[in-house]
Amino acid sequence: MITLSAFHSMLIPILTGMILLAIGFNFRDKNLGVFGMWIGMLLILGTVIYKILAKLAE
Repeated sequence: MITLSAFHSMLIPILTGMILLAIGFNFRDKNLGVFGMWIGMLLILGTVIYKILAKLAE
């Protein structure tokens, strides 16, 4: 069973990344919007890769 703190440690970066992706997509014609999409994508991918590596290390 996943603990609540582990769930939140995974949920918060993913939700933040999705919000940054949505905001960045709305402002994709500006440099700040493209940067927001990059940061959002890296947050989501970083969280997924971290969880995969944590499961492989068990």
